Amino acid sequence: MHVTSRDGSGAGTVLRMFGPMVYGPALLFALGQGAVIPLLPVIASQLGADLAGAGLIASTLVVGQLCGNVPAGWAVARFGERLTMAVAGTIALLGLVGMLLAPSLAVLAASAFLIGVCAASFGLARHSFMTTRVPVAFRARALSLLGGSFRLGLFVGPFVAAGLLAVFDDEHSAIWFFALCLVATVLLVLLGPDPERQPLPDDAPAAARLEAGEDTGEAVTGSIPAVERAGVFRTMWRYRGVLSRLGLAAASLSAVRSARQVALPLWGVSIGLDAQTIALVVGISGAIDFALFYASGQVMDRFGRLWAALPAMVLMGGAFIALSFTHDLGSAAMWFAMFAAVLGVGNGLSSGILLTIGADVAPPENPAPFLGSWRTLTDAGGAIAPLLLSGIAAVSSLALATGAMGVIGLLGASAFVRWVPRFVPRP
Repeated sequence: MHVTSRDGSGAGTVLRMFGPMVYGPALLFALGQGAVIPLLPVIASQLGADLAGAGLIASTLVVGQLCGNVPAGWAVARFGERLTMAVAGTIALLGLVGMLLAPSLAVLAASAFLIGVCAASFGLARHSFMTTRVPVAFRARALSLLGGSFRLGLFVGPFVAAGLLAVFDDEHSAIWFFALCLVATVLLVLLGPDPERQPLPDDAPAAARLEAGEDTGEAVTGSIPAVERAGVFRTMWRYRGVLSRLGLAAASLSAVRSARQVALPLWGVSIGLDAQTIALVVGISGAIDFALFYASGQVMDRFGRLWAALPAMVLMGGAFIALSFTHDLGSAAMWFAMFAAVLGVGNGLSSGILLTIGADVAPPENPAPFLGSWRTLTDAGGAIAPLLLSGIAAVSSLALATGAMGVIGLLGASAFVRWVPRFVPRP
């Protein structure tokens, strides 16, 4: 019995069917990760790190996620999503034990790096699953919800950490909370109903239904075709065209997103605002961002991917460029709040875009190796942008660095205009 979804009317049914085992584990993992991330610099400082060293320790988690994408693609293709997630969750628990008992900064950095690698495996496993299982008619909404689950966890996690600090007065309490989230995640993955064994929707990719052993309804002559399992590096070479063009456009979007998280607090400090005001402005921008995550999926499913990607990039690129001219104005604080809100709107409209376009261009018969390469490119854009922003600000000014991020955004918008119609099929 398949779920009817050719007209999109079955979207709610399919999303509810997959929800507990897809969005639930993603939310739990992100919730624990969001609680730990803000406290990593604090724990590093307690072990003797200076300000720069504490920032470097915090960045090892992002570096681990960047380095983990390609091996995660191999693991998902070789062992499947469910086993990869269970093993990644168990290894991440070992990383948390290392954090709790870390006698030195080196052990703390290695533990954070290991957790980042596991986060990459976790995210790619869910991305690959949704790529093969969810019909194209509402793929963007499904993946926007997946991205929204991660965003919700990362948004709520710091507030959970603040509450734990108020109760226990110990930064390590957030690590214990992350450990509980991981245990719950692993148990849910192993003991819950296996979504990979759920009946596929009627308009799921034929290759996925054939691999699952279901009748596709198509006539078969000769032997049944076997799904080719190309390796990670062979897949990268085979799809080098889309990765070098549309993948770089996606990396520019990730870069602008990441730059926003760094540029806004720095800008607030630079124009003389107090910490409470900066936190309020950044928080409102984040709330606007989170409120729009499902709207992005609706736009992509109904009108096409470009209708979300292009406005998002133009809004963020334009906001960065406009903000760069307001630093010395008397009303700098007002412009800061306004353009922070515009950046929140742009980022919210881009929710799920990278997941959706990656799923659109991935080979349907074996998407995991390709998605590993795709996510490596997008994560690299996000990792490089803060370094580029800081470097330009150090040798010139924060205003010039902010304007440069805006230029990257507008160049990325033109790249999306050029390459999305070529590589992404019409929904």
